[in-house]
Amino acid sequence: MESKISRRDFLGRSGKAAAGIGLGLVGGKLLADGPAPAQDAKPVPPSEKIIVGVIGCGGMGMTNMKSFMDAPEVEIAAVCDVYEPRLKQAVEDTGGKATPYKDFRKLLERKDIDAVIVATPDHWHAIPTIYACQVGKDVYVEKPVAHNIKEGRAMVRAARGNKCVVQVGTQQRSAPHFQRAVNIVKSGKIGKVTLVRCWNVGNKFPNGLGSPPDCDPPADLDWNMWLGPAPMRPFNPNRCIYNFRWFWDYAGGKATDWGVHLIDVVHWAMAVDAPLAVAASGGKYGIEDNTETPDTIEAIFDYPGFTMVYFHTNCNARGIDGKDYGIQFYGADGTLFVDRSGFNIYPEGDRMKDVGVELEGGSKSKHRVHVQNFLDCVKSRGIPISDIEIGHRSSSAPMLANIALRTGRKIHWDSKRERIIGDKEAEKLLTRTYRKPWSV
Repeated sequence: MESKISRRDFLGRSGKAAAGIGLGLVGGKLLADGPAPAQDAKPVPPSEKIIVGVIGCGGMGMTNMKSFMDAPEVEIAAVCDVYEPRLKQAVEDTGGKATPYKDFRKLLERKDIDAVIVATPDHWHAIPTIYACQVGKDVYVEKPVAHNIKEGRAMVRAARGNKCVVQVGTQQRSAPHFQRAVNIVKSGKIGKVTLVRCWNVGNKFPNGLGSPPDCDPPADLDWNMWLGPAPMRPFNPNRCIYNFRWFWDYAGGKATDWGVHLIDVVHWAMAVDAPLAVAASGGKYGIEDNTETPDTIEAIFDYPGFTMVYFHTNCNARGIDGKDYGIQFYGADGTLFVDRSGFNIYPEGDRMKDVGVELEGGSKSKHRVHVQNFLDCVKSRGIPISDIEIGHRSSSAPMLANIALRTGRKIHWDSKRERIIGDKEAEKLLTRTYRKPWSV
């Protein structure tokens, strides 16, 4: 362990000039914090390894772990989950090398672990991340960064106060075609942008997930620990695993699930980090199941100089131009559409006749590159491309939309103090009540 601490301290002092400062387009050339994943990487000596623990071994947890394992400098030493089948699978996926834990605190007690992946359900993102920072470990945390806005700010404070690298899993920022699309918007090529639309649509009408009855939890699931800081509830199959996203106790529905990815790109391209105000309308209009979050929502965000609209429905699968998700920037000279498959530019009449339609394909390696950016910053002590402050701001916007929906009122936002202006009832939804013994 002494060799790892010495290596990290050395890199922290000597690597400032090479600190990760994000990816961008300069003079038409793509600049990256770190190299693309090497095809024939040289073996990394044990003293140079980054020892990683995984907290949350579900779908994204395993996706992240496998991307980390592709990096020659990474060793997965520990995995943690409260659901026994996933924990066993995670150990198997490391070739039996990782030590299993059911309590993340035990994993964080290990002195040899340099960094952790936090890929739990949303209501469990903040506490392990804060604990990890408090014991000096860097963190790669999934989006949305937290269950609520005050938790997200506490995570930023923990990262800054303990000088930890915290990267958020908004991997579009590491995708070259997203970088190019953002640069085009920033450059003014499509003209002044006054409107942006983001959307996610699908069709689960009318049964959705159904309404299974409450029952005893599986014997191999620690339901009390899974709930953690959330209220005690009877076990229901729809509340657990991926479907937790559709219950207010644990998450914020599609707006905070996918909406964070889309709004993050808007913030990036439009050089903003918070709305001035948000209004929202929607509800459970068509889906007849026992979930809680809306099957239909449309939120309107006021930003300086432009309006953004985010909408979701689970009752019709046709989005804008037949796309089930995406972002459209409406400029005076043209419209730019972007999603994970690529981007298009549609000229506005003859205003862009000298440019024509631009097409660019998607970037399949963005997740691995995003992970590499984090690892490079662990070594350099630089700021990652999706730093926790950025992720917190991008997560806060859809959380405000949910607050507007749940209160039925337009929310006016003081982004500097992170306070809702003139609405004490809405202010209460910036945080939650924590079930003992957990707190932030």
